[in-house]
Amino acid sequence: MQENKENPNELLELLLGKCDHLYQENMLLKGKLEDRTDVDALKTSYEQTISLKDEKILDLEKQVAYLKRRIWGKSSERFIKEDPGQRRIDFEGMDLLPEEKERAEAAKAEIEAFKKRRVKERGKRKPVRKALPEDLPRVEEHLYPDEVKDGKVSSTLTELEPEITEVMEYEPGRCWVRKIIRHKYVLKSTTGQDSGKSSTIITASLPTRYQPIARGYAGASLLAELMINKYVNHLPFYRQVQMMKQMGINLPPPTVNDWFKDTADLLRPLYYRLKELVLATDYIQVDETTVPVINNEKHKTANGYMWMARSVMDKRLFFHYDHGSRARKVALSLLKDFRGAMQTDGYAVYEMYEYKKGVLPLGCWAHARRKFSESLKNDEARAAYALEQIGLLYEVEREADDKNLSREERAGLRESHAYPVMVAFEKWLVNEYDKVLPKSPIGQAIKYCHRVFHRLSRYHLDGRYRIDNNLAENDLRGLAVGRKNYLFCGNHDSAEDAAVMYSLLGCCKAAGVNYRDWMVHVLSHIHDYDEDYTMDLAELLPENWIQRNS
Repeated sequence: MQENKENPNELLELLLGKCDHLYQENMLLKGKLEDRTDVDALKTSYEQTISLKDEKILDLEKQVAYLKRRIWGKSSERFIKEDPGQRRIDFEGMDLLPEEKERAEAAKAEIEAFKKRRVKERGKRKPVRKALPEDLPRVEEHLYPDEVKDGKVSSTLTELEPEITEVMEYEPGRCWVRKIIRHKYVLKSTTGQDSGKSSTIITASLPTRYQPIARGYAGASLLAELMINKYVNHLPFYRQVQMMKQMGINLPPPTVNDWFKDTADLLRPLYYRLKELVLATDYIQVDETTVPVINNEKHKTANGYMWMARSVMDKRLFFHYDHGSRARKVALSLLKDFRGAMQTDGYAVYEMYEYKKGVLPLGCWAHARRKFSESLKNDEARAAYALEQIGLLYEVEREADDKNLSREERAGLRESHAYPVMVAFEKWLVNEYDKVLPKSPIGQAIKYCHRVFHRLSRYHLDGRYRIDNNLAENDLRGLAVGRKNYLFCGNHDSAEDAAVMYSLLGCCKAAGVNYRDWMVHVLSHIHDYDEDYTMDLAELLPENWIQRNS
């Protein structure tokens, strides 16, 4: 009997031992699984880092390739290849009478001969630029070689016929011609040893400030007028051409379009420098808007998107166009190196920055307020209450502006006055969320505000942060007015060129700089930075330029 009594205890011990063994095995397997999970997470992190670096390398390679083309590339990129689909006369398998075949061969020979004559004649012709109108006033400027001092010619020099370059300039109300006379001389040999050698011809060099576009007859002031009229005053180029014609000046539209492309290329390095500086700050506002672009494949306009980023504290901004896309990958590529506070509207793409290290997303109370304004007719009581609460937040900002408070003082005022209002308002949103129809205007307004409330409320953390994204929205208004006048961009390249113009002229507006004075100076002097790499292009940005020239 005793033996039977001990058996259950032994069985229990055996089961407990197996249980401990299984527990240890289970813990070991869990540890291995966690290690595997950590490895997978680390692998994913490395892959994302490598992908971002690859994108950056690709972007830098594009910039390097562009700059190489600017320095060493051909000025023309026109390329015509033989059409493989061109129809050919093939007599194999054709049921032709002998006389028909003979006539066809004779016709083919005649056509080929005419084609060769036409190509030969074309080869002889060279494009001839029409002379500038004789009735335009001319201002002469004489340039002498370095060997000639103050126009005094030494006995070793014999003057030849000078080289003359005419450039059209513009000032409000009239055009005039800058007639640049570059004096040319033959340098006589002064030693018997060199007397048998051919004479040396020296000519005054043509400074790039007179001719921003190589071999072009548009001066800096005329180019500035055309660009400012389109991208500030919203006048399409064809209307400007008509206005010039009324002044007796014929500017061919294709020539004006080429000037636009060349001017954008000239300013593009400055545009790249601007983007670097904006994204190097720690507080930006980002927004995007539509721009109609002609799709060359479908031959009709399609809405593309122009992105805009503004450095709030530095009065700098830039526009960015990437084949018209509004996709997440564009934001990832554009803002991949940014670290700091980023203020946006509620567009879903920006939600990913909630999880990006080093980025603090901020919301826009103006967008939230707009949605409640649109729902007044649907639910006046709730919409009016929400607008009243948001109005209190703006009243705090007006008080801070009236008192001209410092950054720290503004943050303190928000903490004591605005923060309690936001806490109560958030609870109201939660309470009303399930009481309204989700798809009704008031339901959509409450849902939007509740979804982004954590971003909306963060502005109180720092006195620099603004309550809304209105600065960025104001910067987009010029583009919105422009697209109503010139209707569309001709292609993706034109839209990228437009982004360059909107960026730099937008900086002029933000810094309170005279558009014409700035652009004339920059177009006249930007080539100086090609020759001296120790100079920083940032010196030409409007807010820096006005400090150096005030």
